Amino acid sequence: MAERLPLFRQAPRTVIDWWAPISASAGVLSTHAAAARVQPTWPDGVAVPDQSLWARLRRATTARSAPVPDSAVADGGADLLWSNMGLHWSADPPQLLRRWRRLVRVDGLVLFSTLGPGTLLELQRLYRNLQWGSPMAALIDMHDLGDMLVGAGFADPVMDQETLTLHWSDAGRLLDELRSLGGNADPARPPGLRTPRWRDRWLREVSQAADGAGRISMSFEVVYGHAFCPPPRAVMSAETRIEVEDLRTMARRRS
Repeated sequence: MAERLPLFRQAPRTVIDWWAPISASAGVLSTHAAAARVQPTWPDGVAVPDQSLWARLRRATTARSAPVPDSAVADGGADLLWSNMGLHWSADPPQLLRRWRRLVRVDGLVLFSTLGPGTLLELQRLYRNLQWGSPMAALIDMHDLGDMLVGAGFADPVMDQETLTLHWSDAGRLLDELRSLGGNADPARPPGLRTPRWRDRWLREVSQAADGAGRISMSFEVVYGHAFCPPPRAVMSAETRIEVEDLRTMARRRS
């Protein structure tokens, strides 16, 4: 994502680090947007999933802006909204993209990464074979995300992706790391708690997928996207209403 920051004709002056406890981008932004005022934030009503990560964020931002909830961030003030691995946590991505659009000024940029549907295909296949339902909520294809960006009012979205394959030495370590990423948010997941017996079977089944070197591999599809915030345009109809601030913006761009 940092490699895309040169897309700016001028370096961003104000950056929103969306859902900063997950983003863990304080160091990257300090390096690649050193002159910018970075505002760490997180969505209202959402618990921070990793308290140790949150503590590190607070230490990293002591000399800069303090983290604030979404409701405390003013609309239209950011040159850049940066969201590293935050979008797939949202229960309503189109609504979140509309919120991002309101936060970014005209000609500003949104830069984000998220997980795509090619994530944990090996685990999804195992669950289907064992009729265990789904191990995770459905993730959004990058083409659909591009359409959502346009629907939210962004312009010229550019999407791409890569698939990373990670390896673990045993099933227990894999399970611990998957738990650190969050729980199963699929609405169709089993409503009850799993038992120690089920956990033991999970470990056995996953262990059988190890390769000759004893490594267990899982794929993660990482989707990258960016889009610009275009100036407001009047939509003509029998009766057309234009906000005063939008008129001022259009007039300034023509001058």
